Amino acid sequence: MESTMKQELKICQSCGMPMQEEQYGTNRDGSKNHTYCCYCYKDGAFAQDCSLEEMIDFCAAFEVEGGRAKTVEEAKVMLGEYFPTLERWRV
Repeated sequence: MESTMKQELKICQSCGMPMQEEQYGTNRDGSKNHTYCCYCYKDGAFAQDCSLEEMIDFCAAFEVEGGRAKTVEEAKVMLGEYFPTLERWRV
């Protein structure tokens, strides 16, 4: 396997989405932001001003759709445990 294929997997520190380079958010100067994805962070600011609970509600359906949870309720419990470990939501 080529070393270029062993790219480190980055996880958005807002929504938990695994990111490839083309999914990185952008800083105010247009450079790539390696911490947050393009859906959460654009032009140096968060795309949505939301609470942790609102982010959990928004992302729960994607967890069901992706097969990582069977129900929205299960997804909300799972995300409620996971999201506080991400940089944006750490207290």
